[in-house]
Amino acid sequence: MNRSDRNMNNSPARPGAESPEAARRRRIEAAIRDYQQPLLRYVARLLHNATLAQDVVQNVFVKLCRQWQPRGEVEESLKPWLYRVAHNEAVDLVRREERRRDLHQRSAETVANLQHERAEAAATAEKHQQVLAALHCLKPAERQVILLRLQEGLSYQEIATVIGRPTGSVGALLHTAVKKLSLQVQRRDEP
Repeated sequence: MNRSDRNMNNSPARPGAESPEAARRRRIEAAIRDYQQPLLRYVARLLHNATLAQDVVQNVFVKLCRQWQPRGEVEESLKPWLYRVAHNEAVDLVRREERRRDLHQRSAETVANLQHERAEAAATAEKHQQVLAALHCLKPAERQVILLRLQEGLSYQEIATVIGRPTGSVGALLHTAVKKLSLQVQRRDEP
C-alpha cells in the first residue's frame, strides 16, 4: 500500500469533517467522563465495596466500547443502559462471589469431614488392635465366641451350632468375654 492509499483510508470523507470512528471515540470518552463517577458511587453503594465497584464500572465501559453505536450527540437511552448494565454486572458479581464462597465452604467441610473420618477410623483400628492383642486373656471357648460374633458377624443361633452349645450359653460366654476384654483394654490405656 502506498502513501496516498493510506491517506485515503485514514482521511475523512470531507475536508475538516470528523471520521465516524473518531466521532464514536469522542462520544464514548464523553460518556465515560460524564458517567464514571456516578456509576462508581451507585455500584459502590450496591456492593459496599469500592474496589469491586471499580471492576464493575470498568466492565460496563468495556461493554459500552464493544456494543455502543452512537446515533447522535445526545443519546437518550445511554444513561439508563449504563445503570442497567452496572446493576446487572454487580448482581452477577455478587452471585459469583456467593457461589465461590459456598464452594469454599463445602470444600472446607469436606476436608474437615475427611479428617474426622480418618481420625475415627484410626481410633477404631487402634481399639480393634487392642482388642485383638487382649484376646490372649480369654479362655479358648470365650475367644471362639468373640471371634465368631464380632469378626464373622454370626448370630447367637449360628454360634451355638458351630460350638455345639445351647444359645443361652453363647450369650453367657460372650458377656464374660466382653467384660474380660474391656478390663484388659482399660488396663492397657491406663498409664
